[in-house]
Amino acid sequence: MPNILKTVIDLFTYKPPQKFKVEEYSQEQNQSFENAGGYDGEENTSEEIDWQKILMQAGAEQVQENDQGNCGAAGTSQQANDTASGIGKPTVVIKRRNRQKKGAGQGSQGVGIDEGDIALIKNGMVASNIAVNIEYVKQRFSVPKNQDIVIREFSVAKRIKAFLVFVDGMIDKTVINQFVLPQLMDTANFKDFSQGDILGYIMGNVISIYQVSRIKEYERIIHQILNGVTALFIDGCSEALLIESRGFEKRSIEAPRTENVIRGPQEGFTENLRTNLSLLRKIIKSEKLITEILPVGNKNRINCALVYLDDTADPELVEEVKRRIRNIKYDFVESSGMLEQLLEDNPFMLFPQVISTERPDRAASFIMEGQVGIVCEGSPFVIAVPVTFFHLLHSSEDTMLRWQYGTFIRLTRFLGVLIASLVPGLWMALVQFHSEMIPTPLLLSILKMREAVPFPVVVEVLLMEVAFELIREGGIRVPGLIGQTLGIIGALILGQAAVAAGLVSPILIIIVAITGIGNFVIPNYSLAMAIRIIRFFFIFMGAVLGFYGISVGLTILLALTCSMKSFGVPFLAPFTPKTRRSSDLIVRKPLYKQPVTGNYLDTVSRRSGLYHKRGE
Repeated sequence: MPNILKTVIDLFTYKPPQKFKVEEYSQEQNQSFENAGGYDGEENTSEEIDWQKILMQAGAEQVQENDQGNCGAAGTSQQANDTASGIGKPTVVIKRRNRQKKGAGQGSQGVGIDEGDIALIKNGMVASNIAVNIEYVKQRFSVPKNQDIVIREFSVAKRIKAFLVFVDGMIDKTVINQFVLPQLMDTANFKDFSQGDILGYIMGNVISIYQVSRIKEYERIIHQILNGVTALFIDGCSEALLIESRGFEKRSIEAPRTENVIRGPQEGFTENLRTNLSLLRKIIKSEKLITEILPVGNKNRINCALVYLDDTADPELVEEVKRRIRNIKYDFVESSGMLEQLLEDNPFMLFPQVISTERPDRAASFIMEGQVGIVCEGSPFVIAVPVTFFHLLHSSEDTMLRWQYGTFIRLTRFLGVLIASLVPGLWMALVQFHSEMIPTPLLLSILKMREAVPFPVVVEVLLMEVAFELIREGGIRVPGLIGQTLGIIGALILGQAAVAAGLVSPILIIIVAITGIGNFVIPNYSLAMAIRIIRFFFIFMGAVLGFYGISVGLTILLALTCSMKSFGVPFLAPFTPKTRRSSDLIVRKPLYKQPVTGNYLDTVSRRSGLYHKRGE
């Protein structure tokens, strides 16, 4: 009967909503986070927190242990204040009973929890009450269900309650065990402290860590904890100390695997963000080299660093890159490969609109020319924007060799691009529509070789191209040296067997082989993939309309590439449209006649079509 009566009373009793809405303060909070840096304005997740549970747990903890100190009095005056205010066990019991009837507000006052602390923590700020802070942190990290999160409670100088929060496995335990906890727990380190700002005293006199900062916004604190930083909360302080303690495992620096060169540095980027930034700093020793770190991804929130020269990069370009990164509304961004798809101007274009590199020396050259480098955590590739067609055909080895050798290699690459994209289509058009252009002895030889082939030329070409693509993709996916062996032997056996069976003509095997070799000389993987797709487009145009179709296809391709922009820079700059020339596009000049400049990378105004001059 009492339970039924209690249920009826609860039905007619007003209960305030338990979930807190953040719309009232989100604008002010976002502004403060943006001014401080390292926060992109994401909505606070505090609406998922059970505030009633935090009050109950914090109140129970306050009943068991009276607080022995605060930030202002260093632990001696809190007990006297509690005694003067009449806080004792009988009073606590009465207030807890009243809380069950009248709500959490009166109960929190009875156990010494100020409503201002709850208001602060609901607004995403650190509360001065340590019991409220620790319960809030436990709920945000799902402790104790989440066993990777370590919450270490202790007393500063045996007087003031405090606790550390860090992720096990992402921190260096030596930092915590030797340089944080012993100094904070030693009373001798606080003999000169009586009253005042205890956080400032700890930063200046106690902790011997090179990087310590004070932050009061919970979103930034939690983001840093998930990055391997240790957070220190002290009772009576409405701020937390973030202590640099990163120490997770990482791969050592190795030679690049996708951009091999004969002459040049043999260091490659790794998956560690700080290691990659140090590799760039080692090459560009300039005080104008700026690094800005922004989180990306709504849920995983990995860090990406913007690296640029302050006096060389276009300020409008830097702001545009920041705007695009902040506007990414995607839950999971794994690496730079996903990030570049979210940053590009037009996702429906075949050609890449950013350039990625695994080599620190090449990334440094991009930054020196005025481009913006984007270093993404968890990826051994660095993105550089903006990009032009000529950037995609250059390699680090071009500069390391003498200018005659570099020019010859670049001309070879341009020839490889033309062969890889046009040769199968031209062969198709020549055989089907323009056989009169072939010399008579060669034409008779071609006809004799195709006598036993039962398929049309279109089917023959597509059959060999698809087989070649399968062999190439299979060779990449098979691990180790087996993949290379499979690619070479598979191509030889397949080609010879196809000719012997009369499925294809021998001259087509030569054409497909030359086309594949021409595709392999392209240094950029994304551009090579685009050329592979474009090759099938020209095969179709040549099979349908002959040389006229090839001409139409070239016109369409040039029109699309001329309309492309990478962060406001035309894809074919500085040729179309004609802008400031660079001495390092196709023909390489001697180094003393080739200044390092990227003036032709100025952005274009989309309204006026004019180029913005740097510094204006």
